[in-house]
Amino acid sequence: MAVTKRFYNRQNDYEKVFELLIQTYQPGGKFSNWHPSRWEYMHFHTYYQDKLTGKSGVWEENGKIVAIVHNELGDGMAYFTVYPEYSYLKPAMLKHAEEYLAKIDNGKKMLRVYGNDFDVELNQLFQSHGYGRQEVNLQHHTICFFNMENPFPAITLPEGYKIVSLEDNNDLIQVDRVQWRGFNHEGEPPEDGVEARKLMQSAPNFRKDLTIVTQASDGRFASYVGMWLCLEKKVGYVEPVCTDPDFRKLGLGKAALLESVRRCIEQGAEEVIVESSLPIYLSAGFIPKFVRYAWDKEF
Repeated sequence: MAVTKRFYNRQNDYEKVFELLIQTYQPGGKFSNWHPSRWEYMHFHTYYQDKLTGKSGVWEENGKIVAIVHNELGDGMAYFTVYPEYSYLKPAMLKHAEEYLAKIDNGKKMLRVYGNDFDVELNQLFQSHGYGRQEVNLQHHTICFFNMENPFPAITLPEGYKIVSLEDNNDLIQVDRVQWRGFNHEGEPPEDGVEARKLMQSAPNFRKDLTIVTQASDGRFASYVGMWLCLEKKVGYVEPVCTDPDFRKLGLGKAALLESVRRCIEQGAEEVIVESSLPIYLSAGFIPKFVRYAWDKEF
């Protein structure tokens, strides 16, 4: 059957795209498309939910989605996901993005597209259509795997703190508060924040037993590490990591991160991915693997 194009429909297409990401994930640190857990995280996060529009384009053959171009934070950006054997669709995907996913900013039409540094074909396509590669807003991808040459680091905590998982203590008020404050929002979190945390925890691959917090002696959650485990590919995905400003510079975030990674390994993960190159990850044994560049065009 011929490949046909239509708009993305979450109810019917979410699982099909997830399967595309599973099938095309390449272990070892470099993968052409999104990590499957990033797709899942976007759909179960209230902030991202509102930004993912029905203007994303999917290409389908015999009921199987073979490619999708979609946004993440609303109009003005586009990501490209495609089976390698259908890479000839990339020009059509770019055309769709320019028509439906661009935004108007100060009276000008603009679009930002993203390409992995090793995807020569896609990057050449962007360049040939007038896009300029940016050296800011980079999306770094780092990976950790531990062996005899890269032994697992020691996990240490200051006196008065302990490590617990959400399976042990899923106090949603505390879960919401540590993330609200950990991402530098002022004041106390809004009352509806707990419902957003419930939605996130309802995601199929969210793991309470692998999501780790450090808890202070007064019961407050000091740091938080979310973890998603894709057993099909034996890979964990870290998202998010944060520490309440009252508890920073104590090593709590790193301790929680390492404990979460350690539990992933116990569950059969052979690697853990995080989409960042912040010092906390590098100091915990994560190794940079590739960069996803932003390419901008003003029409």
